[in-house]
This record gives sequence, structure tokens and C-alpha cells, in this order.
Amino acid sequence: MSITARLRDSVQLPNGGSLVNGFALDSRADRPHRALLRNGPTLEVHDLAGLFAADRAPTAVFPLPWPGWRGGVHSVSADASFAVFSGQRSVRAVAPGGATLWEYRHGCWGPLLGHPHTGDEQEVCDGPEHGSCRISDDGRLVWAHVVAPEEHGGQEYWAVLDARDGREPARLPLDSAASGSHHLSHPDGVHMGLSIGMGQDGLLLHWARWDGEELTAWDLNETLDRDLTDVHPAHPGFLTAEHDGMDLRLHALDGTVLAECEAAGARPEPRGEEDLDNAYAEDDEDEPLRWDHGGGFVDADTVIASTTDADDDPAEGRHWLLDAHTLEIRGAITYPTGHVDSHVRPLGDGTWLTYDDGSGTLARWSEAAS
Repeated sequence: MSITARLRDSVQLPNGGSLVNGFALDSRADRPHRALLRNGPTLEVHDLAGLFAADRAPTAVFPLPWPGWRGGVHSVSADASFAVFSGQRSVRAVAPGGATLWEYRHGCWGPLLGHPHTGDEQEVCDGPEHGSCRISDDGRLVWAHVVAPEEHGGQEYWAVLDARDGREPARLPLDSAASGSHHLSHPDGVHMGLSIGMGQDGLLLHWARWDGEELTAWDLNETLDRDLTDVHPAHPGFLTAEHDGMDLRLHALDGTVLAECEAAGARPEPRGEEDLDNAYAEDDEDEPLRWDHGGGFVDADTVIASTTDADDDPAEGRHWLLDAHTLEIRGAITYPTGHVDSHVRPLGDGTWLTYDDGSGTLARWSEAAS
């Protein structure tokens, strides 16, 4: 079944690709979506709706503490009164003018053991490895994935920090060797998710909560292969993608699998005789379809996901709508502008984003009325 998309908004946004293939989209329960966009030596905060309305004025601007550092996933408080940056050797909270509010020092993410540091805060060591941080929705906590100094074993851990002064009331040791990570706040305002990528060694997924006295945490790491993809206020659990993209799963918050959808089931209907004769050559060559990791909840009842073939050929990529409760495939999306090979980023309100790298156009779509 083909499902027609409707173009709701579009805007020229040269640096907007990270909103659909990255971590620049900031989503918080009961608050408008924001874009956290790097612009030279600063991080700009924009209302997403304002960008589509051609309002390019940021609501807040934060100077980057380490302009040469390209890693880390950063966070801005819900009221934009402060930002927390995940650096190579520290986590730093700053005010909009750039004043340091506090700093939490940790080991260096650089992979070379025993390498020296000059002490210069602008120094950036080799290696793309990085952690991430996330300010809780109520602004009271900062969750940070960091690494201990070499003299303390260099173990990675998940720190819970007081957002007022960076004090650490709790930490969770991690059995990881990260290439990168990202956080995801649960809409219940209590639980925080952490997804850690370890390259070919797999993925780690953790959930935790801090009640002011005790840190409670659990993981889904028996197979080390699931990426935390999305959450929605109407679902108490979460959505994951298998490391290699072979399936999507809907989970209860404790990890119990509620529904599953294999990428192999996402086969578009042939369009004509030529398709019947020549399409799906990948079947003959045993090249399976794969889900990428950028989908999620379009709304409470719908999930969007995209497939690529094993060679990641953009021309073979398609976007699909699935039932959000059963993950049964409803159909492939047809765009009125022609084939769209972008990643997708759902907004949870019935719409989703795509980005055209060639034209620099950010587009917002919904399902067309039947």
C-alpha cells in the first residue's frame, strides 16, 4: 500500500542536516521543538516553528567552550538559561553570555594511552570518540556519559550531576568502550535513557532514574546490539533498532518486547512489468534490507522508519509508516515532489522532517488526508 505525504512547511537551512541525521533536534515533553544549531564558534537555540516561519533570530546563543572540539552531544535547559557542553576532558555549564557556571573534569576521550596535555583548554586531542550529556526536563539534573582519568582505570561511567553546581551525587560504572553516545529523556520526566555506540563491537542501552537518594538503573545488554531510537508520551516504553538494522522493537520500560518488525518485510509493491522482471535483484544476491536508526513516533499511533539496501544505495531507500502498537507495516510513503532519499526525524505530533543536502532544504511532512 502506498501512503501519500503532504508537504506542510519547508525552509532553506544550510546547517539543518543535523536535525534529521544528528542530535540537533531538542524534544521535551509538553514543550515546542527546538533546533540546537552550531554556527561558527557558537551554539544557537531556535524554535523549530520559528525557523519554518522564516524567523532566523535565535532565542539564545551560547559560545562554544572549545571551538576546535567537534565531538560530544550537548544540551540546553528547557528555559534556555544555561547550556551544558560535553567536552573531550570535561563537562561544562555556561550562561548565554559564555560565563562558566561550573565544570566537571573527567578523563580524556582521546584513544591514545598516556598522551600528554598542555593544560590549554583549547587543546583538542586526536580521536573522534566522545560522550554526551542531557539536562533533565525540570532543569535540576545533568546526566553525563564520561570517562575516568587513566590513573583511575579509564573506565567509562554515567554521572548524575546537580545542575546548580556540578556536584556528583551518584554514578553508574559502565562496561563500554564508546565511539559515541546520546541521551533520551523519557516523557514521564523521571527516567533517562543512554545509548552507547561502540562501532563494530555493538551498542549498549541503559535506563536510570535518580530519586534524590538512590540511583536505580537497568540495561538491555545481553546481546549488545540495540540502539535507543525514540519515546512518546502516549507510550510508557520505548522504541529500538537492532545494531545492523535487521529489526525494530517496541519495548515496555523494563525492556520487555511488545512488538517487532523485521526489515525484510518492507518490500514495496512492483510498479510494472520491468519491476517484475528486474526489481529486487538484491533478493537473488542475498542482500537484505535494513532499517536505519533515525525513525520513531510520528504520533501516538504511527511510527515512521526508513529502509536502505545492504549497500546503502540512496535510490533504494524508502520511508514507511507502521502501526505504533503492533509495528505492523501500513505502507510505503509516496512524496508529491518525487523520491526523497533523506533520513527522517519524526516530531511526535503527526509530522516528520526530511532534509535535502543538495538544496539545503528542511521539510516538514504529514500523511495526506484520505
